[in-house]
Amino acid sequence: MSSADLETNALTDQPVKLYRNPKSGHCHRVELMLALLKIPYENVDLDMANGAHHEPDYLKISPLGQVPAIDDNGIALSDSNAILVYLVERYGDPALWIGTDPIEKARVQRWLSIAAGEIAAGPCAARLVTVFDAPLDHEGAKAKAHKLFVMMDAHLDGRDWLAADRPTLADIAGYSYIAHAPEGGVGLADYPHVRAWLARLESLPRFIGMARSPALA
Repeated sequence: MSSADLETNALTDQPVKLYRNPKSGHCHRVELMLALLKIPYENVDLDMANGAHHEPDYLKISPLGQVPAIDDNGIALSDSNAILVYLVERYGDPALWIGTDPIEKARVQRWLSIAAGEIAAGPCAARLVTVFDAPLDHEGAKAKAHKLFVMMDAHLDGRDWLAADRPTLADIAGYSYIAHAPEGGVGLADYPHVRAWLARLESLPRFIGMARSPALA
């Protein structure tokens, strides 16, 4: 994919406000999409340890008190995957990022479901334990992560991207927690095709990474 393919000509009147925790993979996938589409944005880091995400003003933006959320010139949205779709539909090229035919669109949607399901229950949950001290089943989450990575590594054997012949929302939604899986004690050494896929994403024009925590695997 060329740099021109990732360009967007649409600009907001004011920067999009991204309400986030800088070590949240859900937040990072939105920031990565903003960066790839060259959408001006402003990070608003919430003091979640002291309950900023439960303040009445924030609940008007994100009724469940979750991050990420955005305020795009008065349009408030929460849920990372929903925000990805919105950004592409409003500022990007939906045919490029979501698909051009029913099969391609369905494949992208399947991986968005995996991001909300198996990725959240596996590498995301394992990292929540080690980075945020979440009271979750760490060994169970690591086992789910490895099961997912076995499938992904086989899927990516002979493929560059998850759902199409180019990066799509499937890849953006999947990247953050998989790239940072070692922080949750889930190593990637046994998954060469997954590691090559991560490297391809990191070589995209305007790629932006997420804050690192110590790797445990």
